[in-house]
Amino acid sequence: MADSIHVKLPDGSVKDVPRGTTALDIAKSISPRLADAALVAKTNGDLVDLTRPLEKDTELRLLKDNDPEALEVYRHSSAHLLAAAVLELFPETKLGHGPATESGFFYDFYRPTPFTPEDLEKIEKKMQELVKQDIPYAREFKPRDEGLAEFKKEGDFMKCHFIEQFTKPDEKISIYRTGKFIDFCRGPHIPSTGKIKAFKLLNIAGAYWLGDEKNPQLQRIYGTSFFSKKDLDAHMLQVEEAKKRDHRVLGQQLDLFSIQELAGPGLIFWHPKGGVIRKEMEDWMREQYIKRGYSLVYTPHVARRQLFFTSGHEGYYAQNMFDAMELDDAEYRLKPMNCPGHILIYKDSLKSYRDLPVRLGELGTVYRYERSGVMHGLLRVRGFTQDDSHIFCTPEQVEEEISGCLHFALDVLKDFGFDKFQTELSTWNPDDRKNFVGSEEQWIRATESLEKVLKGANIEYKTIPGEAAFYGPKIDIKLVDAIGRLWQLSTVQVDFNLPQRFGLEYVAEDGSRKQPVMVHRALFGSVERFFGVLIEHYAGAFPVWLSPVQAVMIPISERHADYAKKVADQLKAVGVRVQVDARNEKMNAKIREHAMQKVPFLLVVGDKEAEAGKVNVRTRGKEKTEDMVAAEFVEKIRKLIVEKGSGL
Repeated sequence: MADSIHVKLPDGSVKDVPRGTTALDIAKSISPRLADAALVAKTNGDLVDLTRPLEKDTELRLLKDNDPEALEVYRHSSAHLLAAAVLELFPETKLGHGPATESGFFYDFYRPTPFTPEDLEKIEKKMQELVKQDIPYAREFKPRDEGLAEFKKEGDFMKCHFIEQFTKPDEKISIYRTGKFIDFCRGPHIPSTGKIKAFKLLNIAGAYWLGDEKNPQLQRIYGTSFFSKKDLDAHMLQVEEAKKRDHRVLGQQLDLFSIQELAGPGLIFWHPKGGVIRKEMEDWMREQYIKRGYSLVYTPHVARRQLFFTSGHEGYYAQNMFDAMELDDAEYRLKPMNCPGHILIYKDSLKSYRDLPVRLGELGTVYRYERSGVMHGLLRVRGFTQDDSHIFCTPEQVEEEISGCLHFALDVLKDFGFDKFQTELSTWNPDDRKNFVGSEEQWIRATESLEKVLKGANIEYKTIPGEAAFYGPKIDIKLVDAIGRLWQLSTVQVDFNLPQRFGLEYVAEDGSRKQPVMVHRALFGSVERFFGVLIEHYAGAFPVWLSPVQAVMIPISERHADYAKKVADQLKAVGVRVQVDARNEKMNAKIREHAMQKVPFLLVVGDKEAEAGKVNVRTRGKEKTEDMVAAEFVEKIRKLIVEKGSGL
C-alpha cells in the first residue's frame, strides 16, 4: 500500500500528501485564511468533516459560507447545538433526531413537561454560551454494542431504535460529541460551535415518535441559522411576511374554504368563492389537456385491494393508504393514486404503435393517510385532487413526451403568475434495491432520457440521488413565490415498472407485442396544495381572471341602482363576475368591506357617472381613482381576463 495519495483540487492542480492527511491540513497548507473559512469538505462527491483522514486518491473541494451544501451542514450542526443546550438545561430530556431543513433545522425531544416560550429564550441563551465556548464537533467510532449500552443507560430509547434500525451488529457506529452532548450521527459537521454566527429558535410543535399516533408524543423545536446576521434578519422578515400570507387565515377571511371538525381533519370543504377559483383552475387544466392531445378520463374512488397488490402500492405504499374496507365480494381500498385506474383503461383494448402515444388525463380525487401531526391547511391533506396524467408511448417517443410535459409545467407557472423556479432530477440508489424496482439498464436509460430533455431545454438542475420514486426517476419543479419560498409542485416521472407488472402491450410495426413506457405527470401537484400556494403567493389578492368576484358596482344612492345594474349586465355579457351592492349602507363602509375582500375593481356610480355613461374605478392597490367610459372599462377587464395577467 502506497504511503501517499493524490489529491486533485478544483483548479486542476494535484497535491501528493501522506495517507491520513485531512482536508483541514491541506487547507492550512494553501493558506491560513482558507483553513479558517472552510466549513466542510467534499471528497469524490461526498461531504465529510474537515478532520476526516483521507485514505485514497480523491478530488477535493473545500466548502465555505458561499456554498448551499455548506449551509445544510451548518444547519445540521445548529441542530446539535440546540440539543446540547437542551440537555444542559433539562438533563432528563430524551433525544430523537435533529436534521437540517430547507429553511433551518429542528430537533425532536421527549420529556413529560412541555417546553414554554420562556424555555425557548433560556435555550437560545444557552446556545449562545456554547457558541462562545467554541466546542469542537468531534467524531468517534464505537462498537455497536458499546454505543447501544451507553444510550440505553441514559434511557435514550429513540437513539437505540436508530442504531438497531440502521446499523449491523458487527459494525462500528458513528458518534458525534459536542461537549457533554453525544449523538448517534453519520455527519458531517462543521469544525466547532464557534463557527455558528447567527441563529434563532422559532417555535415548538408536536410530533409523534415515528409518525405514529400510538407512540409517545415528542416536542419538536424549530429553528433557523444563517452564515450572517444580515441573512438571518432578512429571513425573519420573510417569516413575518409569511404569517400575513398564511392561507389558513386568509382562507377564512376571504371565505374560500374550511376544514370541519365533524367531518374530520385533512378534508377540505370548498366554499362558493373558493369553488369559483377551483373551477377556473380546473377549466384551465382541462382546456390545456384538449389542446395538447390528452383524453379526459374518470376513474372510481375505490377499488379492490387486489388492484393495489398488482400495482405494488400494497408493498411500497401501504403505510400511506387508508385501511381496507370489507365489502360483499372482496376487500377494497380508497385509491392513493390515479395511475392504476388509467392503466386499466389503457389495457381495456389492444393498442397499435399507430395509436401511441396515448395520453390520459384526469382531475381525480385520491386519499392518503397523513398522520395528524403533519397535516397543514391545504398544503398537507388526506383527500385531494390531482391533475394526474399518464402517457403510454414507445421507447422512441419517450423523450418527446417528457419534453412536452416539461414545457406544459412551465406554462402552468407562467399563466398562474410565477416567473422563478428550481429543478431537481431524482435518481435511484443502486445499493438500496429493496426500495427500487427494475433493472440497472432500465434506470440508466430512463435517467438519461430525463437528463437529455433538461439539457435540451437549457434548464439548470440539481441531481438528488436516492430520491426517485420506487418505479423510476423523476423531474421535480419547485416554484419560487413572491417572498422567495420554494414550493414542490410539478413532477414528471418515467415508469418502466407498472407496464411490466400489468403486462401492458402494444402491437409494434413488425407485428410483435412490445411493452410501452409510461410517463406520470402532475403539474398542479394537487389542486388543494396549488390553491394554498396561490393564496400565499398573492396574499389573497388574486389576479383578475382567478378572483371569485372581479368587480363590484357601488351605487351612491338608491336612485343610481338602475344604472349600476345596467353596467353590471354589460360586464356579465362578457363573462365578468360582478356584483351590485345596493344595500342601504354608507358608500365608504361598502368600499372598505369589498377592499378587505380584495376585489380587483370597485365601480362607484352617481349622478355624474350615470349622465356621462361612465364609472369611477377604484383599482385594488392604487390610491387614485379613475373615471372611465363604461364600455371602455368593460373591454379593459375583458382583456385582463382573457390574457390571464398575473396582476393589476
